[in-house]
Amino acid sequence: MVLSNQMNPGMTISINGKLYRVESCVKVTVPKGAPFIKAKLCDFSTQEIVEKNFKLDQNVKDVSMAERHLEFLYLEGKDYLFLDIDTLEQVLIPSKVVGEKVNYLKEGISLIASFFGDTVFAVDLPQFLELMVAKTEETKASAANGARIAILETGAKIEVPPFIDVGDILKVDTMTNEYIQRV
Repeated sequence: MVLSNQMNPGMTISINGKLYRVESCVKVTVPKGAPFIKAKLCDFSTQEIVEKNFKLDQNVKDVSMAERHLEFLYLEGKDYLFLDIDTLEQVLIPSKVVGEKVNYLKEGISLIASFFGDTVFAVDLPQFLELMVAKTEETKASAANGARIAILETGAKIEVPPFIDVGDILKVDTMTNEYIQRV
């Protein structure tokens, strides 16, 4: 247990049996009435952002998430199969947990998964990946600014400079979906 005024962004808490990641929290003082903590929380099961108010010094149940290193194997039905690098166990992760990060998954990509018990609640890709350009597209907007769209081997679409061609290996920022450099 922690007190509500000790919550920090990135912390995982449990409220009524549901897990939330604290996105932000701030102490609010009002002219009339008691101060309180206003927090933005991300529901791990739905990825929905909710706001919740806590009394000052209210007990909040903090939860420790275990992090495990996984390597992507392949798509199995609608879910994704990974290999736990440490234990060599296979781990099936639902597509809703992977979400938009699927655009950067290819065989052999390593990532960190956050577990609570045997359930995976989040996956974190490395910030930078080196991926090959599978196709390039010209668009009206990209022709005007000199850039074009590249479709990577994983299916991700990013804006790249005009000198990038099919077969080039690019360093890509997976957090911002931006081209960094040609490798």
